[in-house]
Amino acid sequence: MQAAVTVTPARIPELLLGLATVRPVFLWGAPGIGKSSLVRKFAESLGMECVSLLGTQLAPEDLIGVPQIRDGRSVFCPPEAIARDEPYCLFLDELNAATPDVQKAFYSLILDRRIGSYELPAGSIVIGAGNRATDNALARPIASALVNRLTHVHLRASSADWLVWAGENGVHPWVTDYLVDRPDHLWSQPPKSEEAFSTPRSWHMLSDALHSFGPDIDEETLKVIVHGTLTPAHAVSFCGYAKIVRHSFGIEAILKGDASWPARIEDRDLLYYLAEAFRGRLVKELPRRKEHVSASMRQTAYRAKSLLVHLAEISVEVAQTVIADDPDGQPVLPAWFLVEAARDMPRLVEARR
Repeated sequence: MQAAVTVTPARIPELLLGLATVRPVFLWGAPGIGKSSLVRKFAESLGMECVSLLGTQLAPEDLIGVPQIRDGRSVFCPPEAIARDEPYCLFLDELNAATPDVQKAFYSLILDRRIGSYELPAGSIVIGAGNRATDNALARPIASALVNRLTHVHLRASSADWLVWAGENGVHPWVTDYLVDRPDHLWSQPPKSEEAFSTPRSWHMLSDALHSFGPDIDEETLKVIVHGTLTPAHAVSFCGYAKIVRHSFGIEAILKGDASWPARIEDRDLLYYLAEAFRGRLVKELPRRKEHVSASMRQTAYRAKSLLVHLAEISVEVAQTVIADDPDGQPVLPAWFLVEAARDMPRLVEARR
């Protein structure tokens, strides 16, 4: 299902309070952005137990129950997990990954809040959740009859929301500090191949691993766990950031001339991270129009071109990332600066093309 309107996690409690208390709701979102934890937290805020059923692990009889003979007639007895006396929150996780037969078994439970002769206690809440087919996740089409029984809410990842949550839940400071600088690395599109990719969940996993190994974690172990949890490009950048944290080696020292670009092959991840930080600094400090360039900004631009030359001597590829366009092919750095870079460093600009 395509999203016409999306919301951040911070909006979910308010929306569920108004929607889920009167009608079943389905939360759509990419893997690892916190759908399940949001539902459990919402149920907890209402003082309700949250009973989770995982669509991929269910058969129709798991919902309908098994028959018993009473007074010469067969009666289906729903499972204990569903048949409760007190109101609760029934969370149907990965509902759209369930087989069509299981989805059909949910029809009466979702619309009529009933399975056979058993009816959910008054005040109970039914919430479903699932991934989108576009996220390369296991997802089956939902029949229109079931789609029409649900109110659909589409969730998107929010670095601002997640960092607030992270600060309240003891996430490792390396992770939070890094994502303050690179909020765009919180989530990445799931890859078509089988490899790790960045999500709020994977960053939390990395945080747990960093806490487990402690501050004396060696560089090779750090690389293993970082590349095992994050998108490859994000992993390289984070490893470079970790080196800066450990060795107090930052972009400030390079800009001031107190340090040079790291030239060792084994420090290439650090070089990539510093190049990204350099690019971010230029985007922030250089004015978009040349007529707005002050004398101090002219000195900054001159120093930046000098640093680019030195960076290109170490790696043209890394230097190219500083002046690269955005994913849509639009220039990120001011046009006047790129023109001057083309004049002073033609080899670098040719490589960019």
